[in-house]
Amino acid sequence: MEVSIVILVLAIVFVSQALRIVPQQSAWVVERLGKYDRTLQAGLNFLVPFIERVSYKHSLKEIPLDVPSQVCITKDNTQLQVDGILYFQVTDAMRASYGSSDYISAITQLAQTTLRSIIGRMELDKTFEERDMINAAIVQALDEAAMNWGVKVLRYEIKDLTPPREILLSMQAQITAEREKRALIAASEGRKQEQINIANGERESSIARSEGDRIAAINRAQGEAGAIKEIADATAEALRKVASAVAEPGGMEAVNLRVAEQYIEAFSGVAKVGNTLILPGDLSNMGSMVAAAMQVVKQGGK
Repeated sequence: MEVSIVILVLAIVFVSQALRIVPQQSAWVVERLGKYDRTLQAGLNFLVPFIERVSYKHSLKEIPLDVPSQVCITKDNTQLQVDGILYFQVTDAMRASYGSSDYISAITQLAQTTLRSIIGRMELDKTFEERDMINAAIVQALDEAAMNWGVKVLRYEIKDLTPPREILLSMQAQITAEREKRALIAASEGRKQEQINIANGERESSIARSEGDRIAAINRAQGEAGAIKEIADATAEALRKVASAVAEPGGMEAVNLRVAEQYIEAFSGVAKVGNTLILPGDLSNMGSMVAAAMQVVKQGGK
């Protein structure tokens, strides 16, 4: 009975040591008698108990690594407080186990030294403008070195660039001055455009007024010409009718009567108006005056 229990316990220990389940996106390094033998992939794997053992376990997922903040000096001798974040992935479990004693620390230190070197070749203003270039240069440098460590550096991002307080104040003053300059230029451009618009409006208004005056003068002239023509036509028509009436029987006697009436009416109004007139000497001989007027009418008719 005791022997069977011992055998059962040994069997359980043997199975627990022999069977290993590796999680997804993981890689385990197996050593046989202290020497690298193979890398276990995800799933159920078998080991020889007491001879083989799992020495290293690596995650194959993308890992974010916070790079500590450090002081960098630019080309123009300005101090910058810089920190960033690094993303890497283990691609070779064997090299990650034996290529470096601590590949995470190695990557961190290399990222810091590379960042200091790149920023040291740049001026302060360029460090803010060329962040993408800095990130790409760090990734390239780290990827070449980390290849021997079984690690692939995917990307690096600068989280913050902090210059000294005095530099920040001077930069803010420069930005304020630049914005005020742009505001003054915009205001002057606005006033210039306003004056141009006013001048164009006055010119167009003057042109419109002169065009209106011209059209009005033309219309008045045409109206006056039309009125004169109408009066002339009416006068001509009246004269034709008078001439036609004189030529009819009894027309001359009617003319004599009308001339006599107008003559009498004209002299009757002389006393009512304070005018100075030249009158014939013989006002009593009314018949001779009418006869003279009619003689003129007859001659004109002939």
